[in-house]
Amino acid sequence: MMKAEKDPQRINYEDLKPYCSTIQKVVLYETRSRFFIVGSNQSETKFRVLKIDRMDSRNLVIVEDPAVYNLKEIKELLGTLAAGSSYSRSGMGNLAKTISAFGILGFVKFLEGYYIVLITRRRKIATIGQHAIYKIEDTGCIYIPFGGLSKNPDELRYFKLFQSIDLSSNFYFTYGGYDLTNNLQFNACPPKNLISTRREFQNSNLCAQGVRSLMNRKFVWNAKLLEPVESILHPDWVLYVTHGFIGQSNVSVYGKPVYMCLIARRSTQYAGTRFLKRGADFEGHVANEVETEQIVFDSSVSSFKRGRYTSFVQMRGSIPVHWSQDISKMVPKPPIGLDIPDPHAETAGRHFGYLLHRFGSPVVVLNLVKKKERRKHESILTMEYLTAITTLNQFLPPKHRIHYIGFDMARTNKTKEKDVMAKLARISEEVIRKIGFFQTHRKLVSKVDQTRGIEEEFDIFGRRQTGLVRVNCVDCLDRTNTAQFAIGKCALAHQFRALGLLGDDADLEFESDVIRMLEELYEDHGDTLALQYGGSQLVHRINTYRKTAVWTSQGNDIMQTLSRYFSNTFSDAEKQNAINLFLGKYVPHEETFPLWTLENDIHLHLKPVLRFLNKDKTSLHPLTEWFSDEVLMTLPLSYHESSKTCTLVNCDEIEDIDTYDDFYRPQELIPLSEVFAFKISHSVRDFMPNSTVDFSPFVVRIRPGKRQEENTTKKTKSLTLKNPTLMSLSTSSVTSTSSESDYSSSDEINTSMSSSNCNGGPGTWRNQNISFSKFFPTMKESYGVELKSPRKSDISLYKKFVNLQQIPSRALTVPSLPLLKSSQSHSMIPLSGFSKDSSYVVTPPTVSKVSRDIYRSYVQRQVKGSSTPSPRDMKLYTHYVGKTGNPYHSSSKISTKT
Repeated sequence: MMKAEKDPQRINYEDLKPYCSTIQKVVLYETRSRFFIVGSNQSETKFRVLKIDRMDSRNLVIVEDPAVYNLKEIKELLGTLAAGSSYSRSGMGNLAKTISAFGILGFVKFLEGYYIVLITRRRKIATIGQHAIYKIEDTGCIYIPFGGLSKNPDELRYFKLFQSIDLSSNFYFTYGGYDLTNNLQFNACPPKNLISTRREFQNSNLCAQGVRSLMNRKFVWNAKLLEPVESILHPDWVLYVTHGFIGQSNVSVYGKPVYMCLIARRSTQYAGTRFLKRGADFEGHVANEVETEQIVFDSSVSSFKRGRYTSFVQMRGSIPVHWSQDISKMVPKPPIGLDIPDPHAETAGRHFGYLLHRFGSPVVVLNLVKKKERRKHESILTMEYLTAITTLNQFLPPKHRIHYIGFDMARTNKTKEKDVMAKLARISEEVIRKIGFFQTHRKLVSKVDQTRGIEEEFDIFGRRQTGLVRVNCVDCLDRTNTAQFAIGKCALAHQFRALGLLGDDADLEFESDVIRMLEELYEDHGDTLALQYGGSQLVHRINTYRKTAVWTSQGNDIMQTLSRYFSNTFSDAEKQNAINLFLGKYVPHEETFPLWTLENDIHLHLKPVLRFLNKDKTSLHPLTEWFSDEVLMTLPLSYHESSKTCTLVNCDEIEDIDTYDDFYRPQELIPLSEVFAFKISHSVRDFMPNSTVDFSPFVVRIRPGKRQEENTTKKTKSLTLKNPTLMSLSTSSVTSTSSESDYSSSDEINTSMSSSNCNGGPGTWRNQNISFSKFFPTMKESYGVELKSPRKSDISLYKKFVNLQQIPSRALTVPSLPLLKSSQSHSMIPLSGFSKDSSYVVTPPTVSKVSRDIYRSYVQRQVKGSSTPSPRDMKLYTHYVGKTGNPYHSSSKISTKT
């Protein structure tokens, strides 16, 4: 490998396109002595072949055919292999098709031979621009050596432990076009350095070269599985898999599709379960570290250069000190203890040094842990955390220091006078003001503003996010998820303003459709991360801190608490062993003792850092320099982005970098029901009431159910259901994890109505003058239209239409028939002027030059902004003013008269 020469005349880094993997389908063929893996692109026009030896029972012998085949050539090759295997004297066996898949997850070895792990089922879960994101639905694990699985009991136990990792739950991948291990801001930045082999630079053509970004290994969960083959195979064979959560919804703003995507990346470093992984290791990697990115973009334009994309990144993670909880005693809250003293905050320094390197400054810390307690429990961590941050800030310049915000969320929630969400909203606005968010498009400036000198200076993007907000509580589950939702809600308003869909003074309310969709995404996001780390779903949800949850949700909270306690007590140890085996923290054939005999895994994760052992004097740094000079020089920008390095891949054809063709597949016929746009959660279909007259997703909608309790406390306790068609009630149970749990069932509505009747007494209904119109308003009030009896002329016209249907069709063409008089003759003219079309051939209409010019000016106005009116338009406007009168002169005359 070598670094590419920076020749601006040859390579323009901003024009390089991402490389798309051409292998998206895989078929495994087998004989007794070999496996043949045939990989093809989506349209099955390009094929590559791998050959794996099955006779070596210990090592992985894999050979890649450097040739690229077409469909005819690959059929001839398979025919030749089948014929050769049938007549082979060495007992090679017939060539048989074993399994079809969508990619190779990797190879794994326990004690004896290797296994190959294949992705057998996938599902499109989200789209970002012209890049599709897939979720793994099912996998297959095949033993490579001939003869079947080993009978070694330890080998079988390792195999079952490896399979206990459910790869069909929240594992995601793409085919190389979009890097899931990095955020949108990093992916949109042009590369600063290119690396490649000498072979790829020979006879290179700029139009046939693509770039592939270097993955952030911290979020690649199959890195250990790819280790045996990553350096020897073509990049098309390599798929990087992330773990966490991805959800996407379509917010329809008067027909404009705006996609709202939430991506959570779980770190592989110091990964594990709740009570077994607390605090941080010596390298600064914290437990339960998850990077959450909120992407909002206009999906009507899929290009990154022409489209409008915005993103906001925040993270959660355990407090970066060495602490743990003693779980040997069966108590609800195990005591918290500090394991290793860290007077110089070395562990916290490495953690925050990584954040400065990756995101820039400032780093805002939102600590939700309790401050004051009668018996010290959580407050121990608050004191240690604040001491570490104070120590580190001494050595940073004032403008780049870590901002600490402490908020005792649990204590505030217990008081009835204080509003948790209002306090979080104020904190969120302060956070967004400090770190900002990312948007790809530049701000449009009209010619009037340019003459006034209001034009701002931008780089290649409209806005960058510099810095990060880090949210944490003790477990980084319930309170953290609610705080991240509050920050995401504030960021969402800024993102919609950046897209030009929300006014500068407008805000997003909780009862609007768009916030309900965001709340559902964060509820699913919190439930998924809580199941991965804590063993149960969220106990205290967003509605709990909004104080809008119904009393029946307390039973759900109790069940989730018991489920979490049971999982932490009885199944966390086995789950931790499976994670250590999958991530390669424990390698069976390299260790002395079996994994299940170890009392703990401290030696696998907490490897001490010896500062003065086997190091040169030049590599030693004082403890006050917990950040590098390169990072300090690039602040507040991110050094990770400023030194972005990509791999230059030599493409065989231009379609290897054609993301449009790979994403839309215009050569294939696909039913509309299978298109992703019809499957994604939609604001109109899934959230908007059926009988609404306001189609804006930003309008506040008052619904009954749980929201009714909040409304009655502000106005009156009597039931005021004005339009039952606006209910959109949910019939799901209380334990539902989706947004349907925000609304009670019809049984709860009836219960609340009967209880209000009892409290009012027997004479209450007589005094209120209950009428039918109180519960069912008129059509004029609901829809703005009032039904009236048809006019006589309309009835006469309708009768003529009915009589026309009763006349035989041939009678219309024969004028001599007595059925029709001259006054009753009709001319049947078809409404459509198109010729007969089919499903494959459509005759387009003729578009005039005037219409094309109007559309061309409309497109240019979107790109360049407003333009000077043409002389024809000025003449037309002058004629209009002269005909209607100048309003300015008329107003001046009126003012003088008055």
